[in-house]
Amino acid sequence: MRPAHHHLLRLLIPAAVVLLSQCATTKTKTSTAASKPSVVGTDARDDYDVVEASDPLEGLNRATFSLNDGLYKFVLRPISKGYETITPEPVRHGIDNVFDNIKFPVRFVNSGLQGKFGRAGKEVQKFGVNTIAGFGGLIKQSDRIPSLADVPAEDAGQTLATWGIGHGPYIVLPVLGPSSVRETVGLAGDYALNPINWGFAMKSDARKYAWIPQAANTFRQLPEQLKKYDDARSDAVDPYLAVRSAYYQNSKAAVEQ
Repeated sequence: MRPAHHHLLRLLIPAAVVLLSQCATTKTKTSTAASKPSVVGTDARDDYDVVEASDPLEGLNRATFSLNDGLYKFVLRPISKGYETITPEPVRHGIDNVFDNIKFPVRFVNSGLQGKFGRAGKEVQKFGVNTIAGFGGLIKQSDRIPSLADVPAEDAGQTLATWGIGHGPYIVLPVLGPSSVRETVGLAGDYALNPINWGFAMKSDARKYAWIPQAANTFRQLPEQLKKYDDARSDAVDPYLAVRSAYYQNSKAAVEQ
């Protein structure tokens, strides 16, 4: 019989893979957001661009937000600090490049589903260049090619938005953080497309080790994602509103790329 903590890892690791991915924003914008009692619309005269937020579950969301905040502080942040301590920055950068390269199917499929075939073609070129000339993606050689540098990444949430599907109610997910009905469905789609997660489809003994790539993917993302979370809530009068506003802004900007 497998130890209980192994079962717990296999439940938590997949969830934590996309931890806080939508929290990024600048500190200046975050502080302004916290001063607003609600998020009601966009005004071109405002320095802080916001989008309409439907939050009928605010009471439950706030409780989950507080739970997540404690989890980030007492569990994930020490893990993140440990990872940064034992892994030199150049090594971390190379690991990030490899996992980003592996995520190619997510960007390629969603670019195609949105009708952005030129962008899908660039994703194929990026993958080829980085895999062959970048030693499996360890070095991001595509950044040295002007036409392939800074190609906006596409995901399933952006695809659904392009198809005219609205966010739906705002949701704070346990561990994962800010989301919406649309983005939650999108996360499931991206999870299925990411080869990192395909290991659980394996049979026999190989399946026992399928959690290892996901664990590595989670650990390598923690420093950046926790920094984004800290920036989103830093100096905010109401951190919940600040993170919610940051989430909607980031999602809106991604769709418009």
